[in-house]
Amino acid sequence: METDRLVEHAEKLKEKALYPQSIKLFKKALTHYNKAFNRERMFQCIFSLGDLYRMVGNFDLAATSYSHAIDLAIKQRNITGVADAQVGLGLSLRAQGRWKEAIALFHKSKKIYSKKSDKEGLAFAHWAEAGALRIKGDIINAMKTFKVSHNTFRSLKHTSGIGYCLCGLGGTSRVAGRLKDSLEYYTGANKLFSDSQDTVGIAYSYCGIGNAYRMVKDYKRALINFSKAMRLYNNMGDKVSSAYTLWSVGTTYKMIGKYEKACDYFNKAMLLFKRTKDPRGLLYCKLGFGELNFLNGRKTNAKNQLDAALYESMKNSFALEKCYATTLLSFINGKIDNRCYNRLRLKLKFHGLPFNIP
Repeated sequence: METDRLVEHAEKLKEKALYPQSIKLFKKALTHYNKAFNRERMFQCIFSLGDLYRMVGNFDLAATSYSHAIDLAIKQRNITGVADAQVGLGLSLRAQGRWKEAIALFHKSKKIYSKKSDKEGLAFAHWAEAGALRIKGDIINAMKTFKVSHNTFRSLKHTSGIGYCLCGLGGTSRVAGRLKDSLEYYTGANKLFSDSQDTVGIAYSYCGIGNAYRMVKDYKRALINFSKAMRLYNNMGDKVSSAYTLWSVGTTYKMIGKYEKACDYFNKAMLLFKRTKDPRGLLYCKLGFGELNFLNGRKTNAKNQLDAALYESMKNSFALEKCYATTLLSFINGKIDNRCYNRLRLKLKFHGLPFNIP
């Protein structure tokens, strides 16, 4: 059937990370399946569109697609489909800072996967939950959950799953102050992704490697890796990852005293965070602007930006970002307070400006 061939082509484009092109074909196929009232194929298209919208940073459309997919799966009594779409919806909410709702959805899906003895589904749900725990600021439990997922993916010999868990462990290790581990995890992931030609994974690991080098003050290598990541993200149309990479580049320039360049990159990142409606990303930009204002002698502006960042962190229950904002405010008010890191059980210490935020 011609429509089935259309879906096959769309899937191949998705695998190659050619997301905008893939979206067009899935939408076209969905129109045909709607007319034929082929619910099974409709679910496949709508679920795939959810994945694709999420990858390009359109989280509202992604959430709508996944919710529609859940409804269809319930009507078809496709319990595994319900679980898969719930994880997708959770990932879309997680990206918008709504980690509590995301974790609730992951837990629901984990129950279904457990009943079905679906190891791969469980591993994926654990990976998704670990990322939500990281956004919450529960870094220690995020690391534990990434390790649970990693062990399951290893037992299944699931290369992609192993690689994404290594990236997750790389990120949480960096935030926990375990910088050597962070670089090792990301480098291992990069090798796996390069061998399997996973473009998304390669880009993700390049960004992680860049951040790992940034934290050990090897800024030249950091910028080289960020540049590699940005090239791939631009080709994919991935606004989310591009935004975080731009913020990382801005932070690197801030660390080497190139404040104008840093400001330029924070502005670019902020525009993308606004488009993707990412409150956490916007908060990081406020932290960056606050610091730059202070370094340029604009203390009132700095305090306003950091107060705004603190308010956002409290509103969204972001424990780690609250810690960054509190620490920076304590510094500009004349006293360094590192107690929040101890409460979060992290091996981090703030010594002064510029602050190399993990």
